[in-house]
Amino acid sequence: MTSSITTANTSAPKRATANWAAVGALSLCVGTLIASEFMPVSLLTPIATDLQVSEGRAGQAIAVSGFFAVITSLCISTTTRRLDRKAVLLALTGVMIVSGLMVALAPNAGVFMAGRALIGVVIGGFWSMSAATVMRLVPSHDVPRALGLLNGGNALATTIAAPLGSFLGQYIGWRGAFLCVVPLGLLTLAGQALTLPRLPPIAPKTSGGVFRVLRRPGVPIGMASVTVLFAGQFALFTYTRPFLETVTRVDVASLSLILLAMGLAGVAGTWVMGLLLRRRLHVLLAAPSFLLALMAFSLIAFGASPLAAAGLLAVWGLISTAAPVAWWTWVSKTLPDDAEAGGGLMVAVIQLAITLGAALGGFLVDSRGYAVAFGAAGAILCGAGVLATVGARRALGRRP
Repeated sequence: MTSSITTANTSAPKRATANWAAVGALSLCVGTLIASEFMPVSLLTPIATDLQVSEGRAGQAIAVSGFFAVITSLCISTTTRRLDRKAVLLALTGVMIVSGLMVALAPNAGVFMAGRALIGVVIGGFWSMSAATVMRLVPSHDVPRALGLLNGGNALATTIAAPLGSFLGQYIGWRGAFLCVVPLGLLTLAGQALTLPRLPPIAPKTSGGVFRVLRRPGVPIGMASVTVLFAGQFALFTYTRPFLETVTRVDVASLSLILLAMGLAGVAGTWVMGLLLRRRLHVLLAAPSFLLALMAFSLIAFGASPLAAAGLLAVWGLISTAAPVAWWTWVSKTLPDDAEAGGGLMVAVIQLAITLGAALGGFLVDSRGYAVAFGAAGAILCGAGVLATVGARRALGRRP
């Protein structure tokens, strides 16, 4: 369905009341989407065996979805600029369902990867539009809380996706585990169809694709800070499990509990951040980077102790999952009239940063060990904090 672009007012119309049912439907979509994205992590061996490929090639399922997420995030605001945003979100949810069916029923690796490419399209498209959509569903003072709810769904799904996939795979096979996503997708589709209002497209003030937002004061340094933050975060986080197994030397049961605690702390962190963001956003943009750096350096010093490592990683989960809530709120406040383009660029730089950070961390772990890798991650995170400190006030016009 198409509609004319709203030109009378280039900023999103403000709501007097919050549509929390629609926000809840979007949060359910986030949970289903993230579960779909990360479920292959715990099912690589049976996937590789069934499709007759190496585990390394099966593992490219994550890379494929990430690649298509970047491409989609950079172009979706332009290619769908004449479409009602509700129609776009429903279409993306439909693509997620098709992806789940393709992956679960894939007769060969090619179809499997094509299904993973489709989930990447949904990831890039949905997250690019998330902040702009939330801004049209709730009053401005409730935007941080609503974004916290979305990221809470993200944190919860990230926590349970891998262990749930492994559990289901034992009893119904990896294909059955992926098929479980389909009814969740249908429920999400129904929820969005029933709760989302019409969201006519809004014309941006300027042309030039998503990169046009880089012309705004403070946006380049803000995006640079996001890039450095996620690169530093994933230079450490990607190697949490092998660190716990080889340095802390925990058993499988303890490892599962520590990772679960990280995820649950992340859920709590998004809720707390949503409350705190009503005041002093610029402080909450910089502080998480410095605190995560402190956790990285502390893991080097105390990570051999299971109790200390568990506590430090719980704090890491609390902060690392909350930090994106602050940055998505920054997008909504810095680019209120062009949040879709800002969201698209944000998704692209985050995906790029995750790739670069994980690659750097892996190189350092293999060549120099965990102490050097975690130390580098801490230094990078300090750099992110410095950039945020310098740039956040400028981007927000020095408003608290």
